[in-house]
Amino acid sequence: MNEAQQAMEVARGISDYGMMAVTAAFFLILSAAMMIAIFKWFKSIINQMMKDNKASLQELAKTTNAQNDMLQDISEGLRTETQLRIRNLSGFAFDLSVEQVCRLIKRVREENHIADKKATALKIRKSLQVIHNDRNSRFDPFTYHGRPLSDFCNSDWIEDVAKVVENEIYHEDGANNARAYTNVKLAYDNIKTDFYYRLNS
Repeated sequence: MNEAQQAMEVARGISDYGMMAVTAAFFLILSAAMMIAIFKWFKSIINQMMKDNKASLQELAKTTNAQNDMLQDISEGLRTETQLRIRNLSGFAFDLSVEQVCRLIKRVREENHIADKKATALKIRKSLQVIHNDRNSRFDPFTYHGRPLSDFCNSDWIEDVAKVVENEIYHEDGANNARAYTNVKLAYDNIKTDFYYRLNS
């Protein structure tokens, strides 16, 4: 009887411990699966946060660069030194144009058959276009608000000067170099005023 009871206790113990082992193994597997799932979840959250931060930083960098460009343009426009340099440079260029146009008037009077008004008008405008383009090419290396100075020049100036040149060539009182210089200088003073207005508008 004692031997049977001992055998029953041993069998019960094995069966109890076997069930506990199976249960423990199940919980270990379940815990490992949950830990892996949680780690993956945390990893996906961290990756998403890093992507969002990267996108935000890129957007912030673009905005900052755009603001820096705008501030540079504003500060450049507010600096009196910048406008003073442009006025000096453009003043020399326009004064040179005055001299070139006065020489053009004298040359057209002497070399052309000015009775042919159509051919004379064409030559005047071609010569003024060359002067205008040459001045613009000298302005190109210099910038204001990120644009070359030639962008602030107006091709309508050619026609304005052409009218002055024609008036001098066909003036009823004849040739007068002093009068021609005064009228051409006045035309280029108006052009300078227009140029400075375009710079500041």
